[in-house]
Amino acid sequence: MCLLAGIDVRTFFAREAKAAPGRTFRRHLTTISKMIDQGGTFSEGLAASGDYFPILFCEMVHVGEQSGHLGEVLKQLANHYQNQVTLQRNFLASISWPIVQLFLAVGIVGFVIWIMGVISGPGQKPIDPLGFGLIGNAGLTKYLTFVGIIVIALAIAIRAAMRGLLWTRSLQRLVLRIPKIGPALQTVALARLAWVMSQTMNTSMDLRVSLKLSLQSTRNARYIDRIARIDAEIAKGNSIYEAFCDAGCFPHDFLESVHVGEQSGNLVESMAHLSSIYQEQARAALAFLAALGGYIVWIAIAAIIILVIFRLAFFYLGALNGAGLG
Repeated sequence: MCLLAGIDVRTFFAREAKAAPGRTFRRHLTTISKMIDQGGTFSEGLAASGDYFPILFCEMVHVGEQSGHLGEVLKQLANHYQNQVTLQRNFLASISWPIVQLFLAVGIVGFVIWIMGVISGPGQKPIDPLGFGLIGNAGLTKYLTFVGIIVIALAIAIRAAMRGLLWTRSLQRLVLRIPKIGPALQTVALARLAWVMSQTMNTSMDLRVSLKLSLQSTRNARYIDRIARIDAEIAKGNSIYEAFCDAGCFPHDFLESVHVGEQSGNLVESMAHLSSIYQEQARAALAFLAALGGYIVWIAIAAIIILVIFRLAFFYLGALNGAGLG
């Protein structure tokens, strides 16, 4: 918005570099600011920042500079990323309470492990009602280490999947085969694909580059795996519709919108309209995934509680039998 208002780009980045939150973000903005001060461009500053910024963002900025419409391009990107953030926040808000409950259940197990060490006291035989072999401070340390490893592994896997890293694609393909979950994730991916196509194809960007960026933006293995195949079809002179049909991974309504858009010469408008439809469907899909995630967390909580109850029950029965035999 500042660039649209006519503020000098050098002044804008110098100010933003000083006020940016977070050390890493501030460092990259400072790099961009220095590049511009030295006579470089915004896109050159982004390139100097490595892979910190998304490829789509860097390419769109480059196109915006080349066309002289950088301000409009940045406004469109801001709206897109703000929408993505809103969807993510709504999803996280929906599953936050089940996650809190899960951590409470895990914490209770840790408390039982620790308190058994306190109750046993020095010189006494340790009491292990859970039967895990974990008692007192040492047992709690091992338990928390195990839980921490699981949490870190899940966080790394989720982060890698969101960035579309290669080693997560096998897992993505498996998840996409699950009924209800696969179609919901596909809807979210198609919403991104349609929007990026509507934006990149409205510029001077090369068609093959545009399609590659659009498919990469889905962060979905089903579409990323088809990039080379689609690019080869476009290189042969085939239409986008023919290339997408040959890929064999797009739903009928999406293909029809592409076909009608190409035939009428209004592909950008068709993709923009389809994007708005998929965005609404994506909100519903994320709401479903959030509800499903909540149920899965509650099942995990129930499993932990049932396990603890049965462990305590067997320990109590064993103590009674031992006392009777005595």
